Amino acid sequence: MTAFDQASATLAALAPARSKGQRWRRRYGIAAIGAAIILVWVLIAILCPYLTPYSPDAVDVSIRLRPPSATHWLGTDELGRDVLTRLLYGSRISLFTGLVVVLLGSAFGTLVGGAAAFMRGRGEELIMRLTDLVLCFPPIILALAIAAALGIGTRNTIIAMLVVWWPKFARLAHSLVLVQRSQEYVEAAVVVGLKPARILLRHIIPNAVGPLIVLVTLDLGNAIITFAGLSFLGLGVVPPTPEWGSMVAEGRELVEQWWVAAFPGFAILSVVLGFNFLGDGVRDWLDPKARQR
Repeated sequence: MTAFDQASATLAALAPARSKGQRWRRRYGIAAIGAAIILVWVLIAILCPYLTPYSPDAVDVSIRLRPPSATHWLGTDELGRDVLTRLLYGSRISLFTGLVVVLLGSAFGTLVGGAAAFMRGRGEELIMRLTDLVLCFPPIILALAIAAALGIGTRNTIIAMLVVWWPKFARLAHSLVLVQRSQEYVEAAVVVGLKPARILLRHIIPNAVGPLIVLVTLDLGNAIITFAGLSFLGLGVVPPTPEWGSMVAEGRELVEQWWVAAFPGFAILSVVLGFNFLGDGVRDWLDPKARQR
């Protein structure tokens, strides 16, 4: 065998591995970037007291609206508070509210929608009509109205978001359970006398959980930006609690002091993109057709 033949054989052996690696990077590279962004923000939320020497509520009007410098890396706001410190501490409430709203909303909606599909009859009709009624309204408008009625505060805003968040999961779970309900394993479980609740929780939902996981991942970014929007309108956190939406609101009229609103806005953008990238990767991973491409 000549040297040329040996080189050709080596390249032929490496081609499948290289092609496989390229497919992985093309399919999951963006998801890895999204996961890295989220991991960074989670670590920041946990370690923020050790990442800055300032207090997020410390006021010093003598240094108000200072531009980014070696002392204050992202500048100061109207009250002389360090923007970087408030940005880091603001990640806690933004991530917390996003997780609480999506996890509670998805759990409640999945149980309600799944139970409606499994029980059928008037109960299903009543539950799904209620779901459709809530879905008729734009989520942000309905959440805004409920939050305004309940009053300012993180807890009230979370409650308002939960009211509008569960129906989408109920609708998806309802359609998924309807498909699974006609499968042979469900009919066999009914024949042997298993209770409906056990069939639903132990057999049907685990087999239909894939699309729900994708929706949860993609919806985390939506929840964070929705809470930030409500805080921007003055219906979220109670001042002086640091939160990204309220920080953007504080700097919306400070055109020359761009850093007051720009950096919190970039933080919101990065987290939302991170969850969207991760959600796309999870969707491809759970889709058998996508894995074969």
